[in-house]
Amino acid sequence: MKKLGLIAALGLASAGCSANWGWYVVDPTMPSGLANLKFLLDGLYYTVLLSLCAILISVLLGLLIALPGLSTRRQFRGINRTYVELIRAIPILVLILWVYYGLPQLADISISVFWAGVIALALSDSAFEAEIFRAGIQSIDRGQYEAAHSISLGYTDTMRYVILPQAIRRILPALGNQLVYMLKMSSLVSVIGLQELTRRANELVVTEYRPLEVYTILVLEYLFLILIVSAGVRWLERRMQTDERR
Repeated sequence: MKKLGLIAALGLASAGCSANWGWYVVDPTMPSGLANLKFLLDGLYYTVLLSLCAILISVLLGLLIALPGLSTRRQFRGINRTYVELIRAIPILVLILWVYYGLPQLADISISVFWAGVIALALSDSAFEAEIFRAGIQSIDRGQYEAAHSISLGYTDTMRYVILPQAIRRILPALGNQLVYMLKMSSLVSVIGLQELTRRANELVVTEYRPLEVYTILVLEYLFLILIVSAGVRWLERRMQTDERR
């Protein structure tokens, strides 16, 4: 009897909770729900564009920062270590706020919300990219350098044609993880007003007063994006492994 009473109580509680749900705010069969979904999905453009721009810049910057860390000279390694430790120590939200509010005053320039987000995300991620590249390059056997030197390849050509292609194959999963990380961290740019996914979800919650329903759609949007990126990275890994075997 006690078990039956507990089951009945749980059933009544769940029924009461379901009565408070407002999925109509994101119901595509209703005009208002369809408009809300369109409003949310329009934020995909800035989320994807922001993440792609930031990851491209951070990869290039990370590679440039990684190379001094491979030098035999202590001062060059010091540049690498100082940059990596300094940038990694700054929380990304603080960096976004500093770039948007502080950089224009420091450099006497005007910067848009979008590019402030790109710069902040790229700077934050470049320190991690530098360590990924450094580890990948150091994992290449020393014989590869000696073989390149034996056919009179200079440092630049050795890195471009021999070392980096092999290193990129090894660090590709880590680079894919950083892109996923970038997609998730792009949500923090909403604090300075960029109309990406999270900002639009917050605005819709304010007008509709339905945080559970709206944020559930937001979770599904990010899940959809990250699953696509993960599948793309796995496909690229298989493609590069096939090319290597050839």
